[in-house]
Amino acid sequence: MKTTDLGKWHKLSAYQEKLEENNVRCHICPHNCLIHEGGTGICRARVNMEGILYSIAYGNPCSMGIDPIEKKPLFHFLPGERIFSLATAGCNFRCLNCQNWEISQSSPQKLEHYDLSPEDLVKNAIAHNTQLIAFTYTEPTVFYEYVYDTSQIAHEEGLRTVFISNGFINQQPLLDLCPYLDAANIDLKCFDDSIYRKLDGGRLQPVLDTLKILKEKGVWLEITNLLVPTYTDKPEMIEKMCAWLVENGFEDTPLHFSRFFPAYKLMDLPPTAESILIEAKNIAEKAGIKYVYIGNIPSLGNENTICPHCKKTIIERNCYLIGQVSIEDGKCGFCKEPIAGVWE
Repeated sequence: MKTTDLGKWHKLSAYQEKLEENNVRCHICPHNCLIHEGGTGICRARVNMEGILYSIAYGNPCSMGIDPIEKKPLFHFLPGERIFSLATAGCNFRCLNCQNWEISQSSPQKLEHYDLSPEDLVKNAIAHNTQLIAFTYTEPTVFYEYVYDTSQIAHEEGLRTVFISNGFINQQPLLDLCPYLDAANIDLKCFDDSIYRKLDGGRLQPVLDTLKILKEKGVWLEITNLLVPTYTDKPEMIEKMCAWLVENGFEDTPLHFSRFFPAYKLMDLPPTAESILIEAKNIAEKAGIKYVYIGNIPSLGNENTICPHCKKTIIERNCYLIGQVSIEDGKCGFCKEPIAGVWE
């Protein structure tokens, strides 16, 4: 295969290290894949051709749509807004419970895709009457160059960008991207490195580093923790995670506990028990986290935003539908308590 066979939009991969015998090491994510000539990294989205690494995800989204911002989930970032959402094939994780495995565990070379440059992507978002773009569905780290270029252009046009990610990205690429990101939701899969390796094919510490960097750089951040039965639903693990979050200044960061449903390679497990989700919320609130939500189970009614001071409902939610919003100038409409978020 020659570089001319890689597709219209193939682009030089960022953060690559050229080695002997046409080998290349990729430094986008903490896997730091050593890629031999003709091969790909774990993400399947970067190919070593003649000793040079190329992104084959660039300009090749396989999925696009208009979503409510609450679906990301982002509850404290422009509630009720619609967001242009896209993904390319590939992922740097191998989650046993992946819900989008048909595209995340594939390659851009194997799936049908749209032919869309960053400039045209931004134009599409504007044409769909939205001022927001989300890199989501799969892992945006694997199409980093596409994210970076699109985010730059989006900011020039006055649009905001959102990064929905597993957080497994090296620090320098993330630091370079932060000026062009407005919000992120990071999946903190669990708080145990051995389970991270077994369940997801990743590691815990790089994700914690990502959380700290996003907070330090002023990117609005929310965190999702999926409670997978027998893996990540242990109360002691949840307590440890919440304690770390509070100790590191994330008490104002919304935390979404999400219900697991059988998927991909974990079809034999039951959905997360309601009692576990409620207990997790209680643990988080007791630890000092101010905004805690339960997702994927609307019947529990734990998606409303409650003022941490007066305890009144200030944003009503029913699934992805927004009801009454009682926030004025970033404060509770009842007691004037400042409410962390981006509201306009």
